Amino acid sequence: MSDREPFRTRIKVRHYELDTLGHLNHAVYHSYGEVARLELLEASGALTGLGNVASVLLETHVVFRRELRAGDVVDVTCDVKFGSGKTFKMDSDIVKLDGTLAAEITCTLGLMDLERRKLVDDPRGRFEAAGADLKLLSTAEG
Repeated sequence: MSDREPFRTRIKVRHYELDTLGHLNHAVYHSYGEVARLELLEASGALTGLGNVASVLLETHVVFRRELRAGDVVDVTCDVKFGSGKTFKMDSDIVKLDGTLAAEITCTLGLMDLERRKLVDDPRGRFEAAGADLKLLSTAEG
């Protein structure tokens, strides 16, 4: 376990993102997770240097904890968990500024060879070879 905080990005809930109940539409939670994932990949340098390989979302799951309403400001965290196979996890929490956990998102991703349209082996190694900042990507990195 690490004492470091995961990467985070701040988002303000906009009126047009609300559903008929007046709270954030369920699909927008997924969008917020995607914003955090892309911001993390960009900040870590993982979007450059991969050549003809790109990250691809394979599965996503959201647990809704508290409603979000127009004007709420949230921090969306993102932290990578590498394993030994072709896939890796990216976990995000959507947290109100007062510390209230609004949602938890767990995603499974892989790195896809864009010509072969197949997942490549060792995503961690691919990120490392591309010069990505592994310590920014993952709090589990020493």
